Amino acid sequence: MAQDLCQNVTPLDAEDTWGLADDAPRDYTFLFMPVVARLEEFDPLAPQREAALFYGLFLRGHSAETLRRDIDVPRKLLNKMMFRHRNEQAVQQKLQRTYMYRKQVLAIFDELVTREKILDRIH
Repeated sequence: MAQDLCQNVTPLDAEDTWGLADDAPRDYTFLFMPVVARLEEFDPLAPQREAALFYGLFLRGHSAETLRRDIDVPRKLLNKMMFRHRNEQAVQQKLQRTYMYRKQVLAIFDELVTREKILDRIH
């Protein structure tokens, strides 16, 4: 069955930058397309969504400080990784982007937690 599906695959449209096609083949290889990785690069709401996930954990009783430690990437760790990959510019750029992304998520999470504490004082 899987072999028949793989043999009937039509190539995706070259202009389809999202990796999605209207008539995408319905086989198991469809699941392994790198769509998610490319969507994250273009999704401006990704940090808000991730911060919302951590905020949901906070609302369920997890410690805000523990969640902050889970979100944050210490500068010392970034420096260690940058030194380890000192000859690989592409890896360093990805590490820097990841660091900035995590800091964005942390800032959004902190804002949500602060807002929750203010609302608790009001009520």
